[in-house]
Amino acid sequence: MPEQFWLPGLEAPPTPTDGLFFAVFPDTRTAAGIAKLAHQLCGEARVRSKPLAAGRLHATLTHLGNFAGGLPQEKVDAAKRAAESIGMAPFAVEFDAVANFGKRPRPGPMVLTGGEGVVGLHALHDALEHALNSVDFWGHPIASKSYEPHVTLAYGIPPADKRPVEPACWNVREFALIHSLLGRTRHVALARWSLVGGVS
Repeated sequence: MPEQFWLPGLEAPPTPTDGLFFAVFPDTRTAAGIAKLAHQLCGEARVRSKPLAAGRLHATLTHLGNFAGGLPQEKVDAAKRAAESIGMAPFAVEFDAVANFGKRPRPGPMVLTGGEGVVGLHALHDALEHALNSVDFWGHPIASKSYEPHVTLAYGIPPADKRPVEPACWNVREFALIHSLLGRTRHVALARWSLVGGVS
């Protein structure tokens, strides 16, 4: 068998183990209703994919990165400083359609999306992006990333056209900084902030 040589700097990058993001979560009753809808839609799609558990349902506000070997504390601290500067009032959200984010013909995530009912999430996303730049989270200024508010219902679902569903609505009163344990289906809330400012 030929001997393999590795050149410095060409080693495979370490596999990410930990993710960091801001998110909002539905209240318990709304989450249960969304989980029931997800179960129904998975059944209609006739797939083996399991819907996400009610406790994992959320709408990501902005993704802050994936890291190997744990979260860098300086990134966590910077994210918290950014969040502390947010002073929005609570607002309502409404997700009224189901779509698939996969690229045909490959399966992809099935998600809830919304139109005018998710403008508050756009505003909170933009405020967080501005605050992250203000605390130099990225090390250099970046433009606001493309953002489509959604709640992932299940993965590995065949592509399908977007269609309306019974709206899922709740009042957003806080947002959270989440530590995602990649591949272990666990989300840990590191801190939460009310939408009138300050850690709750």
